Amino acid sequence: MNAYIFPGQGAQFTGMGLDLYENSPEAQELFEQANKILGFNITDIMFEGSAEDLKETKVTQPAIFLHSVILAKTLGDAFKPDMVAGHSLGEFSALVASGALTFEDGLKLVSQRAQAMQKACEIQPSTMAAVLGLEDAVVEKICEETPGVVVAANYNCPGQLVISGEVEAVNKACEALTAAGARRALVLPVGGAFHSPMMEPARKELAEAIENTTFNAPNCPIYQNVTASAVTDVAEIKTNLISQLTAPVRWTQSVQNMIADGATLFTEVGPGKVLQGLVKKIDRSAETASATFEQ
Repeated sequence: MNAYIFPGQGAQFTGMGLDLYENSPEAQELFEQANKILGFNITDIMFEGSAEDLKETKVTQPAIFLHSVILAKTLGDAFKPDMVAGHSLGEFSALVASGALTFEDGLKLVSQRAQAMQKACEIQPSTMAAVLGLEDAVVEKICEETPGVVVAANYNCPGQLVISGEVEAVNKACEALTAAGARRALVLPVGGAFHSPMMEPARKELAEAIENTTFNAPNCPIYQNVTASAVTDVAEIKTNLISQLTAPVRWTQSVQNMIADGATLFTEVGPGKVLQGLVKKIDRSAETASATFEQ
């Protein structure tokens, strides 16, 4: 069975999407449509901007979404997913690719999400840290025992968990995690504490936008970050998508469940190969590939 997976923030690179724009009339049309929807020429930043320009949340999230979704659309009949999943932001790409959301609505929601997250980051200083080489249960226990807000945010693969919360609480947790034997506990250069209670203002803002958007039943199950299980019910998809900003990304569990449900090939659609690397760490026997546009 074919599983298609869609990357999240951090996969961006200068020049992303330019090959699609130059070689596919359909892609060119969608990129131009995106410029109009967003009200600025995101294509200029994607194709010619610096790494610094691409790092801005209001640019990064729509840029990765556009690269993934437009690539999926250019695959034509070759794109036949039996199941889909996306890491954090990538869940929106997966929903559009599986027909649950239109291209236009997906892009509008991603743009609103990026702006709402940016605002939430400005309310109170917060951060995230990658923890390597510890069992999930140990990391969870130390987060619980640390004063302040700090939670497990991204279950990326066994032995790699990202924590998220208030700056001081994350720093204290990193000290305790290092003392507990973590190979590394490294604060990440991110704008704020994504997938933690610190994103509650953004969750409220996005909830309204999601409620007012039309969703369709996807043409295959989507394994959502919040539950890590196959979902096709529209109401459930919306509920999980609203919870996603303040809940952890259960990527390890999603991939394990997709494999248990019959996934044999994981094809990453979008910039980079980060998710393929994580899939291999979750199950070495899983086959992985990158989606490529062929003229």
